[in-house]
Amino acid sequence: MIVPAETVAARLARVRGAMRPAGVDTLVVTHLPNIQYLTGFTGSAGAVIVLPRTCLLVVDFRYVTAGNSLTASLGGLVTLATFERSYDEALVELLRREGSLRVGIEAAYLPVARFNTISAGLAARAALPVESVDAAALVPTERLVERARAIKDRVEVDILREAGRRLGLIARRVDSFVSEGRTERAVAADIEAAMREAGFSRPAFETIVASGPNSALPHARPTDRVLQAGDPTVLDFGGVYDGYCVDLTRTVQLGAVSESLRRLYVAVAEAQEAAIAAVRPGVASSAIDGAARAVLARYGLADAFGHGTGHGLGLEVHEDPRIARPSPRGSDPIVEPGMVFTIEPGAYVPGVGGVRIEDDVLVTDTGCEVLTR
Repeated sequence: MIVPAETVAARLARVRGAMRPAGVDTLVVTHLPNIQYLTGFTGSAGAVIVLPRTCLLVVDFRYVTAGNSLTASLGGLVTLATFERSYDEALVELLRREGSLRVGIEAAYLPVARFNTISAGLAARAALPVESVDAAALVPTERLVERARAIKDRVEVDILREAGRRLGLIARRVDSFVSEGRTERAVAADIEAAMREAGFSRPAFETIVASGPNSALPHARPTDRVLQAGDPTVLDFGGVYDGYCVDLTRTVQLGAVSESLRRLYVAVAEAQEAAIAAVRPGVASSAIDGAARAVLARYGLADAFGHGTGHGLGLEVHEDPRIARPSPRGSDPIVEPGMVFTIEPGAYVPGVGGVRIEDDVLVTDTGCEVLTR
């Protein structure tokens, strides 16, 4: 995916806007999806240094040619930097050269060992003659880039729309994959083959095929169990298209359905529609989650739904926002236009089976657009 220069400029501006309130003048980005978001770089190693007026893409020898091509297309927004020894030594040298003092790092992704190495390197250099007597300090930050990523720009929306359309077409064919005598693993393999044929580069996660009693396990893995008449089968699958993840779930019934299972399906389908209807700008994510839970509670299934109603989608299959009850820390994100997330209520009853129905939605100015139907 080639990210246009104007899109990179807008993304960097949003992150710089978040750096100031966090009290940092520089941000070192080491989480690869965040590097890809900010620059379009897709290598297996690298770092980005976001400065007030420039951005450095730090790569090793393997990516110099690709990095030069990438930065040349961005009109000076991103400058390539390489090195001869190690990433951490390069970061120390570059941070010192730029005169950075309050250096934000991604606390969730920079290991303690690397934090200590970079800190020690900056401290050792502080004794050398510099204009400022202050030494650079590393400042842990949380989700500065991820919060920017939660609102998809036009480039991302176009990709996710197309990815959702392609995944939705596969979902219409799931009945053809599920038949008596087949194993869960065989069904999963067919779904993954269909995703590759549809243009997805890889699965976004391990495909879930859970039949019969396994359907009551929310995140069961495919086994050699043979599908039988009367089985409910939960199919949860997603793919990566042009770098972006989409995800859906369908529940297929083999043969006659019991009244208990029919009741589960009706309740979950109604819960999903209620949650989708609740999606609009300005609504708390817990209210969307609550709309699904209220329906399931009315059917006496409150205890059968233990996971959240949804999760954000993008460069990773699980990102902001989280559509669930407020966290113990009080986090309850407000839904905004441009957010893309799943709506996936479920009900799981041992001895009866399980049902989950999942689609991906894009928040619009007036409500939402379902991407996977």
